[in-house]
Amino acid sequence: MDEEPLTFPDAPRLELEKTIADLMARAQHVLTAQGRLRSLLGATRAVSEDLDLDAMLRRIVSAAIELVGARYGALGVIDEEGLLERFIHEGIPSEVVARIGAPPEGHGLLGAVINAGESIRIPRIADDPRSVGFPEHHPPMDAFLGVPIRTRGRTFGNLYLTDPQKDLFSAEDQELIEALASTAGVAIENARLFAETRRRERLGAALSAITATLLSPDGGDALGIVAEGVASIVPTDLVTIITPDEDDRLRIDVARGAGAHGLEGSHYPAAGALAAQAIAHGEPVVGRLPEPGDVVLRPFGFTVAVPLLAAGDAVGALCVSRSAGAYSRAELQTISEFASQAGIAISLARARAQRQRLEIVEDRGRIARDLHDHVIQRLFATTLGLQGLAATHPPVAGALERPIEELDAAIADIRTAIFALRSHAADGALRSRLLELVSDMSPRPRITFAGPVDLAVTGDLADDLVAVVRESLANVARHAHASTALVTVSVSEAEVVAVVEDDGVGLPEHLDRSGTANLAARAAQRAGAFLLENRAEGGVRVRWSAPLSLDASDRRAPADVRDAPA
Repeated sequence: MDEEPLTFPDAPRLELEKTIADLMARAQHVLTAQGRLRSLLGATRAVSEDLDLDAMLRRIVSAAIELVGARYGALGVIDEEGLLERFIHEGIPSEVVARIGAPPEGHGLLGAVINAGESIRIPRIADDPRSVGFPEHHPPMDAFLGVPIRTRGRTFGNLYLTDPQKDLFSAEDQELIEALASTAGVAIENARLFAETRRRERLGAALSAITATLLSPDGGDALGIVAEGVASIVPTDLVTIITPDEDDRLRIDVARGAGAHGLEGSHYPAAGALAAQAIAHGEPVVGRLPEPGDVVLRPFGFTVAVPLLAAGDAVGALCVSRSAGAYSRAELQTISEFASQAGIAISLARARAQRQRLEIVEDRGRIARDLHDHVIQRLFATTLGLQGLAATHPPVAGALERPIEELDAAIADIRTAIFALRSHAADGALRSRLLELVSDMSPRPRITFAGPVDLAVTGDLADDLVAVVRESLANVARHAHASTALVTVSVSEAEVVAVVEDDGVGLPEHLDRSGTANLAARAAQRAGAFLLENRAEGGVRVRWSAPLSLDASDRRAPADVRDAPA
């Protein structure tokens, strides 16, 4: 007898198959969940591996994209005013980013996540009333997920993800990204604390170096050390220390960074400059300056100018510039601390200069007394002796007449020098101004004088001559690559002549006249002469002359201006 096949009723069989399918689906869901949890753990580990904040932010974006299979991802850092300060993105090619232009400012859905402070998940961006659309050249995006990142109860930034592989973001995707954001918040806080600790260490070391320089007997290059200290702590492209100069211009005394070699000693107009505003108002000024087209002539880009205070007065400005990125509150505080050190350096430099002037006054007084009490008396006695000899020996009277006249002239010159030493002391005298000028140069030039410089050259003429010597020495420092320089100032009965010579590389084949136009203009205004030429023995010679007195009609006469490269 044949056995009948074993069969089940249709309803129980269908129920069993459904149960088996449910079990398999749940098993697959468990496996998927386990895989995503492993991915979350891997993303958490990747985010926590690095303490460098910039690198960590990019790791967070990459990990979030990989975790939910998104096509595009971004992290917007929020400033203290609730606006987007930085925008780090992944997925969009760099050439497309360049065509899009400026990064978003935090409007539309990006701003909605900032304002709400909670996650936002929508199936289609274009259908949401909070969306403001995309700029030109921006790739199309549909599904959107935005999750805030919080540190210590404050929103640091937001994660933005769009276009998942499965078309829509699920609630599970949102939970995963929120879990990643929580871990990222802790990691960001640790990175911030580490960066702050490192910043304080570098700040302490830099301020110690500045203090040691300020306390040294010679003072050293304190302002240069201040600029270098700023550049070592605050990310920057250019650090300058700027002081007011004549003719409503600013002078860059110290420069460190991009194009610094050609900046030190240069001038630019004060009108509209951030440094001039900081000096005038006595408080920091932050601005966005245009990028230089060819050569950097002043601070550029994102720039902060902090006034340098000496004895309560703003005497200059510390300017810090970089191409991209505004300054954080911690960076502004650091720059202000360095500015206070620069102000102390300027105060000490003034005190040292005042002490040197007092020493010069005392030394001049001693020289004047010695000249009067000893040298003139001996010369006068010698003159009387020669006159007596001429009276008693008439045959030699003619031969003695010339030496007696020379001695009388020497006595007159010495008396003139004594008068200049006693009456002009140090302040305002041309010699002292020029000596103070060359003392600030490195390497220090030699300077010589001939004739009654302080008596004959005063007022506007003295101002012009000081400006000519300063500009000439600045050109030597910037372009000559010289080891020595010599300044000679001589006064005759009719004119004053200033000659500046160096042993540098000489004039270039194609001379840029703009650097010497100011010297020529000053000579032209005084009906004088200006000569720029190569020296036969190497280097450059600048000769500037002007008459000691001239009428108003002569003042407008053109100068004899010559550029004569050898």
